[in-house]
Amino acid sequence: MTIMSSQFQPVLDSILAEIERTPGRGRSADYIPALAAFDPRRFGMAVAELDGTVYGVGDWQQPFSAQSITKVFTLALDLAREGDELWEHVGREPSGNPFNSLVQLEYEDGIPRNPFINAGALVVTDRLQTRSGDAAGELLSFLRAESGNLALDFDQEVAASETAHGDRNAALAHFMKSYGNIDNDVPVLLDQYFRQCSIAASCADLALATGFLARHGIRADGSRLLSRSQAKQVNAVMLTCGTYDAAGEFAYRVGLPGKSGVGGGIIAVVPGRCTLCVWSPGLDERGNSVAGVAALDRFTTLTGLSVF
Repeated sequence: MTIMSSQFQPVLDSILAEIERTPGRGRSADYIPALAAFDPRRFGMAVAELDGTVYGVGDWQQPFSAQSITKVFTLALDLAREGDELWEHVGREPSGNPFNSLVQLEYEDGIPRNPFINAGALVVTDRLQTRSGDAAGELLSFLRAESGNLALDFDQEVAASETAHGDRNAALAHFMKSYGNIDNDVPVLLDQYFRQCSIAASCADLALATGFLARHGIRADGSRLLSRSQAKQVNAVMLTCGTYDAAGEFAYRVGLPGKSGVGGGIIAVVPGRCTLCVWSPGLDERGNSVAGVAALDRFTTLTGLSVF
């Protein structure tokens, strides 16, 4: 029997108490220096219902670096503009390799395996940039509107830090451009991509912003961003590819479409019911929040809410 909405807060309180008793919580990302300073034991979690009601615990209103979580929203914005043509330029299969791998691209003629590894996200950002003229700005406007938080913004320190340590992403972009799969100049694309990943938002902000995927493509204002079929596509790719090369383990433990970021955040979707965001900066060896995965696992166990 699934839990009633009014019981979300007690569930979150229970999860917080369990997480606080957990000794090991991984390590903060250190390859982006601006992220390394966060205490890996910090924790926040929010649940947003379809009507915008939000429940939260811990550091659920603390902004953090969204990083790869933003790839979900950029994918949705581009898919809304160009439809199935997008899938000619990026695949929909799990990669099985690290998120910044170059090896797979060479085997597959510059077509990234999915839109959530770095190469795939670069392609999606490039295509949105071509269609909008400002991919990062389009994304920020969308997140502000869906979350209701007009103060959301880019974190210039994080963007500068990523730019200074972005050689691998530059290599991916140049490699794909040599195959004709990148339209814009690489420096322009990288600037857009690093700004996109630098957006700082809280668990509450991101849970609310993800709501359109639980509402089958309907935005917070009632307008339609994606068709029901397109929303299903995004959720499916999140389930199979959203947590780097640990997607199978995440699906096994949590049973929800999800997308993680190395800032320590994870968003998750219960279609037709609610959306979640959890944040804890301590990561496992695959780049996913240790406490975040554990909290989502516990949530689906306690509530019975899952896609399975």
